[in-house]
Amino acid sequence: MIRADLHVHTIYSNDSTLTPKALVEKLAVHNSIKVAAITDHNTVRGLNETRKLAEAYSDILIIPGVEISTIEGDLLVLGAKEIPPEPWILKNVLDFARDNNFVSVVAHPYRKYGMGDLARTYKFDAIEILNGESSPTENRLAKKLAKSMKLPGVAGSDAHNLFEALSVYTKIQASLNIEEILMAIEKGWVTAHLAARSIHF
Repeated sequence: MIRADLHVHTIYSNDSTLTPKALVEKLAVHNSIKVAAITDHNTVRGLNETRKLAEAYSDILIIPGVEISTIEGDLLVLGAKEIPPEPWILKNVLDFARDNNFVSVVAHPYRKYGMGDLARTYKFDAIEILNGESSPTENRLAKKLAKSMKLPGVAGSDAHNLFEALSVYTKIQASLNIEEILMAIEKGWVTAHLAARSIHF
C-alpha cells in the first residue's frame, strides 16, 4: 500500500515555483506520502531531474507523467516520459495513452480548463475526484462523474508551489513499482484522501 500525489507541477510548468529538489525533500521528510507524479503542463522536461534527485532515497518513487492541454480540456497521462504528437485533440492523446499502456486521467473536470460533462463521451482510465485546487463543489461533481462512468477516482494536489504539494493523496494497493501502480489505478484499487484525514463524499 502506497500513498501518492498524482498531480504535481514543477518549475518546468510556466506557472509553478516548485523545484524538483524541494519536492523530493518534502517527500523525504513526509511520514507517509512517498510517491509523486510529475505532471507538468505540456512538457516532460522536469521528469529526469526529479527522478535523479529521488534516486538518493530508497523509499521515494517519482511517476512519469504530463498534463496535456487538449482542445477539449486538461488530461493527465500517467506513465508518459514523452509528450504525445500534436495536434492535442482529446482523441489523439487518448490513443497515445492507450497505445503506450499509459493511464489517462480526467483532470479537475469541473474547474477552469476541465472538460466537464464532455468526458462522458470518451473512454478514460480514471477521474480526478479530489483536486487540491478545486472547490468542494467541483470535487463533488467530479466524484459523481466518476461514479456515473464507473471509473476509479484519484487524488492529486495540482501543486504549483511547495506549500500545496502533498495536500491530498491517492492510496494505492501497490508497491513502489510504476507498472504495478499504473495497473492498480486502472483496476480501481485506489481511494482519494486529504492529507490530514480521509475525504468522504
